[in-house]
Amino acid sequence: MDWKRGVRRVIYPAYEARLLRRLPENLPRHVGVMLDGNRRWARAVGHDTAHGYRAGAANIEPLLGWCGEVGIEVVTLWLLSTDNLNRPAEELEPLLQIIADAVDSLAVQRRWRLNPVGALDLLPAETAERLKAAQEATRDVDGMLVNVAVPYGGRREIVDAVRSLLSEHAAKGTSLEDLAGVVDIDMIGSHLYTRGQPDPDLVIRTSGEQRLGGFLLWQSATSEFYFCEAYWPDFRRVDFLRAIRAYALRERRHGT
Repeated sequence: MDWKRGVRRVIYPAYEARLLRRLPENLPRHVGVMLDGNRRWARAVGHDTAHGYRAGAANIEPLLGWCGEVGIEVVTLWLLSTDNLNRPAEELEPLLQIIADAVDSLAVQRRWRLNPVGALDLLPAETAERLKAAQEATRDVDGMLVNVAVPYGGRREIVDAVRSLLSEHAAKGTSLEDLAGVVDIDMIGSHLYTRGQPDPDLVIRTSGEQRLGGFLLWQSATSEFYFCEAYWPDFRRVDFLRAIRAYALRERRHGT
């Protein structure tokens, strides 16, 4: 096994460089990533769940570096779903701490503009405040926009958008009848967590699962999808470049 790892250390950098050189020009602007498989990875290597989450958190910074390398403008990282909040406290509490620590680490570097997206009101107050502080600390950073989806659920986002739209028009005195006559896709879109951003061109999910699970349900209507067998902690630069290449080589036919 040692000699195989040695061969990989020699071959993969050359292969990655070749992939990078041969990427077509039509690259995605916005990439969504479902960081899946941390717990299964931990079980596979004989460690506890928290170890898997820490390994997954450690792979976030490299991913952002790879995205910057090919010129991605926006990245959305799904770190915690609203459903995940139902996990046992002995698992959830360390996970929230690991997520907050990871976001703090990214903020300190001031390389990326961090933007929490999700139902922050469902989080413990301390966790929510740390996410908001990271957003404020990087507000003026001239770098890639990184949406930190914690806790995020696509259905919850749409409900929140509709509530926000209704509240806005109630304050203006618009009747429900009048609003029903004019409401459209753009009006709802302007109240989403990601309002003002381009929709994701590419959504990547690790761990071999081939479903959205509620990730960016509204925004991904025309997205391309790439499903990778690797668990998130094992996701490598070569896997990322393969996903980008697969996207770039597809003939996108919106509405046909």
